[in-house]
Amino acid sequence: MSTLEQTRTDHDALVADLARAGRAAQRRLAGTSDQQKAEALRAAAARLRDASGTILAANARDVAAGEANGLTGAMLDRLRLDEGRLEGIAGALEAVATLPDPVGQVIDRTAAPSGLALSRVRIPIGLIGIIYESRPNVTADAASLCLRSGNAVLLRGGSEAVHSNRAIHAAMVEGFTAAGLPEAAVQLMPTQDREAVGAMLRAQGLIDMIVPRGGKGLVERVQTDARVPVLAHLDGICHTYVHSAADPEMARKLVLNAKMRRTGICGSLETLLLDASFPASGDVVAALLDAGCELRGDARARSLDPRILPASSEDWDTEYLDAIASVAVVDGLDAALEHIARHSSGHTDAIITADAAVAERFLAEVDSAIVMVNTSTQFADGGEFGLGAEIGIATGRLHARGPVALEGLTTYKWQVRGEGQERP
Repeated sequence: MSTLEQTRTDHDALVADLARAGRAAQRRLAGTSDQQKAEALRAAAARLRDASGTILAANARDVAAGEANGLTGAMLDRLRLDEGRLEGIAGALEAVATLPDPVGQVIDRTAAPSGLALSRVRIPIGLIGIIYESRPNVTADAASLCLRSGNAVLLRGGSEAVHSNRAIHAAMVEGFTAAGLPEAAVQLMPTQDREAVGAMLRAQGLIDMIVPRGGKGLVERVQTDARVPVLAHLDGICHTYVHSAADPEMARKLVLNAKMRRTGICGSLETLLLDASFPASGDVVAALLDAGCELRGDARARSLDPRILPASSEDWDTEYLDAIASVAVVDGLDAALEHIARHSSGHTDAIITADAAVAERFLAEVDSAIVMVNTSTQFADGGEFGLGAEIGIATGRLHARGPVALEGLTTYKWQVRGEGQERP
C-alpha cells in the first residue's frame, strides 16, 4: 500500500470512529427534552464568556499567522474576534435556546379514504458534517443549531482559525456536558489534514448531510466529490437595482450600506445596476467611491464618474468580498431582470423603487433565495430573519433555501394510525 493510500485509509478510519460516536450521541439527544437542550446552550454561552481571555488569545495567534501568510483584508475580517464579536457569539447561543424546538412539530394531518390517519412530523436529520474556512463563529453557530434541532455534528474548520476553533469548541463542550448532554454530540476534527475532508465526503451511511461554508473552491470540491447529500451555496453575487422611481437619498444610503457595512460577508452587494432614467446615479456612485470602494463599470457607468475603472466580462460573475463592486447602467426593469438572471448566483438580489407594481414584479420574477425591496442586502442573515444563528444560506431548490436554521436541519417522517384496516 502506498503512503497516499495508507493516509486515506487512516483518515477514513478516523472519520468512521468519530461518526459512530456522533451517531450514538445523536440517539441520546433524541431522548433529551427541549428544556435540557436549551439549558445546555445557555451553559455553553456562559462558558464562552468565562473563557473569553483564552479564546481571544487563541484568535490573536490565528490572526497573526494569517497576516504573516498574506490573508486578504476580507479574510482577516472574517477571522478576527474581539470582545464584542465574542459576546455576539455567546448571545447567539442564548437566542437559539429561546427558539421553538422544531423536533416533533406536526407539519400537517390528513385522513385517507381508507380511514387511516396520516401526519408528517419533524425529526432530526442525524449526524451533520460542517466543513468551513476562516470564520470561527461557525464553530458555535453550527454546534448550537445542530444540537437545538436534535442533530449531532462533526465540525472541520479551516487551518486559518485552528486555535480559535479549538478554544471555542472546548468551552462549549464544557457547557454541554455540564448540562448532561453527551460529549460526542459536538465533535471537532482533530486534524487539519486536507485528506480528512475527503474522508468526510466519502462517509456515506455514516454522515447524513454535509454543509460547506467557505469560498468557491471549497464548495465546488465538496459538491464534486461528496457521496453524502450536500446543502450549500456557491458565490454570493448579490445585485442591487436602483429603479428610475427610486428615492435618491434612500438609494444612496442603501447602496452604501449594502456594499460598505461589511464587504467580506456573502450578503454584500457585488453588482450595482442603475436605471438609465434614474436622475441621481452620479450621487450614488460618488458615495461609494468616496467611501473607498473601487468601481468597475460598463461604458455608460464610467461616464458618470472618471474614477470608475473599465469592467471586464469576468467582473459581472465575481464575488469580490472586498471594497470592490461592478456597476452597469440598464434600460429599465426588463434589462435589469435579464442581467440578474444571467449573472446572479441565486443568493440575494434587491430593488430600490417607490413603484409598488415594479417592486412586486421584481419579487415575483427574480429567482433567488432572497429577494428584497427597499432595503440593504446586508440583511441576508438568519439572525436578522429571526432565526437565531444560521448554518448558512442555501441557494439550491431542494430541502432548504435561504438562511438555514433549525427547521432547515430537520426532515420529517410519516406517522400512520389505523384501526385494523386491510388494503383490498
